[in-house]
Amino acid sequence: EDILKYMEGRIAKWWMPDDVAFVDGIPHTATGKILKTALRDQFKSYRFPNAAA
Repeated sequence: EDILKYMEGRIAKWWMPDDVAFVDGIPHTATGKILKTALRDQFKSYRFPNAAA
């Protein structure tokens, strides 16, 4: 909540994230790029707090 409140007024509303999640580490490829497929698998079952059920 604090992060979203801090960004409010500093960036455009359409650019504001829906939610913020803290993770221990971000998976990387051998060349150092972010491994997006692993992130998608990690957050596959994640639901936003204000999403309709």
